[in-house]
Amino acid sequence: MLELILLRHAEALPATAGDDDRQRRLSGHGEQEARAAGKWLASHGARPHRVLCSPAERARATATLALEALGDTPELNLADEIYDATPGELLALLDQHHDVGTVMLVGHNPGIERLVALLVEGRSDDFRGMPPGGLAVLHLNGALEPGNARLDAFWSP
Repeated sequence: MLELILLRHAEALPATAGDDDRQRRLSGHGEQEARAAGKWLASHGARPHRVLCSPAERARATATLALEALGDTPELNLADEIYDATPGELLALLDQHHDVGTVMLVGHNPGIERLVALLVEGRSDDFRGMPPGGLAVLHLNGALEPGNARLDAFWSP
């Protein structure tokens, strides 16, 4: 893997008591954020070879709307382990896809923002935040290891 695109799900509707958090849908604003993320990716020539996505409804909708802007893209691979994942768990998942040039991972905070910090700065306790619909594009300098990536772009709607 040479490039990693990390996308946090866009703004979701608030949770309601008794509902399954995984079923929360995007708000109207979140749908606009997801489409804007896709337009940004398209305008910067991003072409993921594989897309890994949390099974949560808000993440799947974000990925689907963002990928529409890219045209011909790979299928969405749902990965249960992305939901509520630690940076270490996300690294373990990504390591299974080391044979792919560009991987896009669509997930949740705090896992996504901590993964960016871990890969770029070498530790996950010092993170700056990743807003809903935010994107980080990382270039790996060899192996998928802490501190072994360069942050090429950060975008938020």
